[in-house]
Amino acid sequence: MTTHHSGTHARADTSAATAQSMSRRRTIASFGNYRDAERAVDHLSDNKFPVDRTAIIGVDVRMVEQVVGRMNWGRALLNGAMSGAIPGLLFGWIFGLFDLINPLVAAFTLALYGLVFGALIGAVIGAIFYAMQRGRRDFSSVTMMVPSRYDLVVDEEVADEAQRLLAGMTPIGGAA
Repeated sequence: MTTHHSGTHARADTSAATAQSMSRRRTIASFGNYRDAERAVDHLSDNKFPVDRTAIIGVDVRMVEQVVGRMNWGRALLNGAMSGAIPGLLFGWIFGLFDLINPLVAAFTLALYGLVFGALIGAVIGAIFYAMQRGRRDFSSVTMMVPSRYDLVVDEEVADEAQRLLAGMTPIGGAA
């Protein structure tokens, strides 16, 4: 017999189960980078371990804002134009597809017009926002969250098996 749950109840059941299993997990390994943690989970998966009972947790997360360049009028206009061009291109292309007589030509033409007008509107908006800053933030940056390490945690019931499987994993250098 199959039992069906509505979406709300299924989500509540899943989140309750997830919260319950998180409290009964054990850290079996810690890694300095995500790639190594991912490699460990892949090793467990290759050995038929139930990887749905694992999690990779970033620990001691800090926010890093990497400055990528000086902001000036040219860059503000260029960034605005680039951010407006893509949506303009897509809107023009979609509206062009509605031409029933010659959809390919209309789609190409309207996509080109959308690209140009989107870039112009984006450049104007970029200039407005740059002018509103009044020199307070004359740089552009990218913000990211960076953990100091990644812990591989596993449900308590299968943690010993996971540790046994990871002990047999080939080291990163390739030598056994």
